[in-house]
Amino acid sequence: MTFADRITRLPRPHEPDRAKDALASCPSMPSPLGDLLVGAAGSSPHLADLIRREAQWIAAALQDAPERALRSALDDLRAADDRELAAALRLAKRRIGLLTALADLAGVWPLKDVTGALTGLADLAVARAVTREVGIEIARGRLPGQGPDDVATAGGLFVLAMGKMGANELNYSSDIDLICLFDDERYAPGDVATVRSVFVKAVRRAMALLSDTGPDGYVFRTDLRLRPDPGVTPIVMSASGAESYYEQLGRTWERAAHIKARPCAGDIAAGMAYLDRLRPFVWRRHLDFAAIRDAHDMRLRIRDHRGLHGPLVLEGHDMKLGRGGIREIEFFTQTRQIIAGGRDPSLRVSQTVAGLERLRDAGWIGADTCTTLIADYRAHREVEHRLQMIADAQTHALPTNSAGFERLAALMGTDTRLLRGEVGDRLARVERLTESFFAPDRPSDGMPDLTDEQRAVIARWRALPLLRSERALDIFDRILPRMMTALLATPRPDQALMAFDGFLAGLPAGVQLFSLFEANPHLTDLIADIAGTSPQLAQYLGRNSAVLDAVIGGSFFDPWRDDDHLAARLDRRIAKAADYEARLDETRRWQRDWHFRIGVHHLRGLIDGAQASHQYAALARTVLQALWPMVVAEFAARHGPPPGRGAAVVAMGSLGAGRLTARSDLDLIVVYDPADTEASDGRKPLAVRPYYARLTQALVTALSAPMAAGRLYEVDMRLRPSGQQGPVATSLTSFETYQRNDAWTWEHLALTRAHPVAGEPPVMAEIERIRTAILTAPHDTLKIRHDLADMRARLRSAKAADETKSGPGRLQDIELAATALGLLTGCPARAVAAQLAAGRRDGLLTPSEYGDLVAAHDHLTAIRMVERLLGADSLDPESLGAAGQAFLMRETATDDPDTLRARTGRLVQAAASVIDRLFRDI
Repeated sequence: MTFADRITRLPRPHEPDRAKDALASCPSMPSPLGDLLVGAAGSSPHLADLIRREAQWIAAALQDAPERALRSALDDLRAADDRELAAALRLAKRRIGLLTALADLAGVWPLKDVTGALTGLADLAVARAVTREVGIEIARGRLPGQGPDDVATAGGLFVLAMGKMGANELNYSSDIDLICLFDDERYAPGDVATVRSVFVKAVRRAMALLSDTGPDGYVFRTDLRLRPDPGVTPIVMSASGAESYYEQLGRTWERAAHIKARPCAGDIAAGMAYLDRLRPFVWRRHLDFAAIRDAHDMRLRIRDHRGLHGPLVLEGHDMKLGRGGIREIEFFTQTRQIIAGGRDPSLRVSQTVAGLERLRDAGWIGADTCTTLIADYRAHREVEHRLQMIADAQTHALPTNSAGFERLAALMGTDTRLLRGEVGDRLARVERLTESFFAPDRPSDGMPDLTDEQRAVIARWRALPLLRSERALDIFDRILPRMMTALLATPRPDQALMAFDGFLAGLPAGVQLFSLFEANPHLTDLIADIAGTSPQLAQYLGRNSAVLDAVIGGSFFDPWRDDDHLAARLDRRIAKAADYEARLDETRRWQRDWHFRIGVHHLRGLIDGAQASHQYAALARTVLQALWPMVVAEFAARHGPPPGRGAAVVAMGSLGAGRLTARSDLDLIVVYDPADTEASDGRKPLAVRPYYARLTQALVTALSAPMAAGRLYEVDMRLRPSGQQGPVATSLTSFETYQRNDAWTWEHLALTRAHPVAGEPPVMAEIERIRTAILTAPHDTLKIRHDLADMRARLRSAKAADETKSGPGRLQDIELAATALGLLTGCPARAVAAQLAAGRRDGLLTPSEYGDLVAAHDHLTAIRMVERLLGADSLDPESLGAAGQAFLMRETATDDPDTLRARTGRLVQAAASVIDRLFRDI
């Protein structure tokens, strides 16, 4: 489609005489193109001048699609001779500036295409200027080791487009913000100072080529002040020097600036590599709510510097920096990107509109907020462009008088009253949406009434390491009233306060966490809930406060899905980790987040103890399934691939049965199939047995070694054949032979729960075949009865009875009975309920007895899950306080501690009687 076919709106001439003069230079221009030129020239002296100067070119360009005219103008600039580059740059600027303005005014191009055309011109202009000037230095032999072939990459110099240019969002009369760096690794250390000096001279000439104003105007005003510490550093720095600065001294605004950074000229590959190395500075691993305060302070400093405080008045209002302006939307978007972009790579986009859309998709902002801010942003940018088109001035200020508003309204094709109303409404709306994010309403009431003892505890906090900075103290003082109100509202406020005291004592620093609390007030309620219920969990949070990132990550309170979903989440988390240790650390952090999530869901009543138990087990299986291939690959890099058919990790005990608590160890064994292979084939080959023994130890280390990101699980391998006396990894043949010929009854009972969860599928299938064959083979019932009686007696004498685990009729006793029934019935199922059901099916339990055992097991499991979450080995309901009691009563469906004790006693007694009869009559 031609330009005329796509016109959707037209400006009006504010000065008809000026419009006639401009149109005279383009005679016979048909409508609506003639109307477009009249409106543009009649309201913009700058556009009127461009129309006169480029009349012949624009008349031809408007007969075709504007994209073709744009490409032609850029191609002419690419082909221009270096000796004529200054003139060619200015000609391209006039033509593309005129074409873009007309396409914008006529609604032919949306905002993205308008800013894209201006940015494309800037990219090419900078690239041509830099390449020419560096080429001159290379031709003169001033850059060591660089020849004609290095001109295309500017001898390792690269230019980063920052700000609106970096985001492809240049406005009509914008400065271009640039950072100029060079790849110092390309040169010998002794040459770096000389090279820097040469590049400084070349860049100065290139910038003058772009920004000097002559009879033909200028190309772009350039600003090099976004480089590190511009007051003392040269305009060209080494890449390593810039990296060192940002690692040690980089500030939040510099992180925000680098969201939009993009190599635009010179050695593009070196620029991309530099930004890749800088990624950890820009995108922090943890949610970074301190950025909100930094951005708010920056907004206030800008307003102070520009005198932009006070009520919103349209006359002279700054559309960029003023209240409700463009910068407010950009800060709103970039600050949220900085907060979460370290954990969510999808948020790492440079364009403002795309950033808002990604934040919406990730759940950080609502759909309505996103739609409103995008529409207002685009409308603000259109106003900004027309203000700049009037006189090609770098202005963002609305007119100061009625005549100015009338001219602006004419250029926008509307009337003054409507323009003022729409602009005022948008500014107020943007201010309302963004101000609440940067400066949320704070409670007007102060601290609650405190006892002297409570005040003494608070006073002690001031000496903690996390409050050593003024900034941390400032934020903490703002959140303290709400936090204390929440803590004192718990049923046992002194206990909650002391638990919170332990939480704070475990924190190394406070700025990030306190900023997170300030931005997410509901987290203070969660912390108070945890502190009032579980001092142990509060202490855990003090050591692992980063898990709170997950709470405000968007999907924390979503329902649990399935194992495949969980595995996919972990795979995405570790996919980009650089090496083995990084993948292990990412796995630990991910497991910690999800482990905490399960505990919070349980504590808050979103799931019950049985669901939590299954989820803890699913989490452990997922970790093992992801970790085993990592461990194998790392081990194989040195010693070669696993010999034979490989190995499998077998979950035993509670994990095998698919039920874990918040503090469960993992009972594991490793079984391998050498398949007649004697040794591995690698740089350092190992015989089969030591290979798998050391591989197993590597797995145990990966799971249980305490690292900076914590440990995953404690591991118990005593259920392997021959127990602690046997090898840590067992061959498939030895495993089968032992189970058939040498295993004790208790080992066959343990086999009822064995579950291959990770490793080579053929080996896993073979282990399951052996397990099924052992369970379904005939058994010596008398021997089993004798061994069960002996085991039960030893268990009873070894441990004192507690509320849930040990003693007649309690969990250990019921689970022993369940595994016995699984063995006697040949039941392949691993779960307690399924094994008990098999006993009922085969007549070993009556329906009534089955019901008694299931009821007791479910009831005691609910208590056990509460115990382990609250960090206790057994529970005295009276010691929990009201919050802990409420949690326990909810989980056990009882009304008070006395009812709970009575019910527990009845269920335990009934279960013990059933088990006594069962073991006597087997």
